[in-house]
Amino acid sequence: MAAFLLLLAGAAAGVALGWSLRARRGRADPPVAPSPPRGGDARPRAASATASGASGATTVPVPSAEGLPGLEDVRLAAERIREHVLATPCLPSRTLGAITGAEVFLKFENLQFTASFKERGACHRLSLLTPAERARGVVAMSAGNHAQGVAYHGQRLGIPAVIVMPRHTPAVKVERTRGFGAEVVTAGDTLEEASARARALAAERGLTFVHPYDDHAVIAGQGTIALEMLAAVPDLDVLVVPVGGGGLIGGIAAAARALRPGLEVIGVQTRRFPAMYNALKGTALPQGDTTLAEGIAVGRPGTLTRALVERWVSDIILVDEGHLEQAVVLLLEVEKTLAEGAGAAGLAAMLAEPDRFRGRRVGLVLCGGNLDPLLLSAIIGRGMVKAGRLVRLRVVARDVPGSLALITGAVARAGANIEEVHHQRAFSASPGREAEVELVLQTRGPAHVAEVLDALRTAGVSAQVR
Repeated sequence: MAAFLLLLAGAAAGVALGWSLRARRGRADPPVAPSPPRGGDARPRAASATASGASGATTVPVPSAEGLPGLEDVRLAAERIREHVLATPCLPSRTLGAITGAEVFLKFENLQFTASFKERGACHRLSLLTPAERARGVVAMSAGNHAQGVAYHGQRLGIPAVIVMPRHTPAVKVERTRGFGAEVVTAGDTLEEASARARALAAERGLTFVHPYDDHAVIAGQGTIALEMLAAVPDLDVLVVPVGGGGLIGGIAAAARALRPGLEVIGVQTRRFPAMYNALKGTALPQGDTTLAEGIAVGRPGTLTRALVERWVSDIILVDEGHLEQAVVLLLEVEKTLAEGAGAAGLAAMLAEPDRFRGRRVGLVLCGGNLDPLLLSAIIGRGMVKAGRLVRLRVVARDVPGSLALITGAVARAGANIEEVHHQRAFSASPGREAEVELVLQTRGPAHVAEVLDALRTAGVSAQVR
């Protein structure tokens, strides 16, 4: 059933987001639409800057006060990358708003060519390389999305790229990175271990190291998202942004708070990887081994990014794996869009702390959509169980011919669909003249499950949910 739902969801997403899929599959570069005329053309357009007099593509941006990226740096970055990345739509979600009690606006960064916001920062950083640095090439460490951004734009610009990835990076991200022509090296179990190997390769080969988050140009590139969100929805009350190393939230917060000082920016981390939370709160919460949100599973925040978060971000919320899974399923079912665990973290925070956002205008960044299909299938299956739409029943009946037909007939009359049947005799704790049947059923929800149980009991058999 989960596999069927996966195919169904994929087909629906293909219809709803066909323009994005055509952009990814049918062109070497994503389409860049012209700026819309006054009057409401809502087509996505290229990232743009509001600053005038932007310098050439090889000019290093001038740091703002205290050496941290600021609004002018972000505007310059927007000007440099405007012909190379997609200005993704920022759209309201009425259904998610009804579920959360807030006005929800989604920034679809999962529609970028590499299905992640990371290509903004990667493109900006590569655009600033000198001719000699371009000839030698670059090296990056990444759990996947930064890797694809560097590899893709390196390929476009003719810059050789070496990517070091942790050994347990999802296969879909590894293969897509190779598909963009990069040399992939797997090393270590964490980003920190992969980083050490990447820096060693940079020294050995004379490559330029492109950090995934603690880099001035990368942070400025990620901050261009804020310009687009506030241009689309100027009166947002709060931005909820996933946090790993802090490049995304650092760039967004620096730009957004400069434009709208009263705007609140809240970060989200998985409870299993609370590095930035620990750094800001002075806590020592333990770090886990794995998480659905591997894209933000960072063991130590950056120096620049920590300073930006301390200055501009009001709080960080921790979410558990259950809320992440629920958010992934909701986005797939409601919005027909695929978000990976990190990309769904903002919605997970709203599900975890609904009172905090109720009645407010909330902007969420769907920062990535690279999720392994097998993992997605498992998430959908567990989501159906939690929603009561996939249920396992234990039925005990007399061990005589026709009993199984009696059970299945009762289920059919109640309108449920049988996905699995396990008929137990030897491994049953029931008396010898009784047989135990385990059923896995597809239902319409908890109320329908109650109807099925009533139908089975009316048929004269014992039934209960396992």
